[in-house]
Amino acid sequence: MTWLVYALLSAATAALVAIFGKIGLKDIDANTATAARSVIMAVFLLVVVAVQGKFSQLGEIVSHRKALAFIGLSGVAGALSWLFYFLALKYGKVAQVGPIDKLSVVIAVVLAFLFLGEKITLLNGIGVVLIAAGAILSALK
Repeated sequence: MTWLVYALLSAATAALVAIFGKIGLKDIDANTATAARSVIMAVFLLVVVAVQGKFSQLGEIVSHRKALAFIGLSGVAGALSWLFYFLALKYGKVAQVGPIDKLSVVIAVVLAFLFLGEKITLLNGIGVVLIAAGAILSALK
């Protein structure tokens, strides 16, 4: 159940990204704000890795070319996601942007099924459909 604790903490802190981001974006360029946020995140995460004594493991990632390539692609996808998220927050309401952003859950499940061979049970499928419906309904005016 450790995964559930981390997933709930992820959801709670992601919610704060929307709130803090929306407040911080007032009169600020969204892309520049995203770049500043990214630098702050990178420094913070490097400090976390250093405090954990795992800084030397960064070299291990670099030595695994396939892992590095996919981590790099993940980084580019994450950066694009943040750019689009902050642009959406700049022009939209958190109550609309947040739920639509969570359609990423639906897309991730479908992609995991198609490309990673993960199974979707009937119960999982119903949940994913409800997430999609909820996101769309939440975003309607």
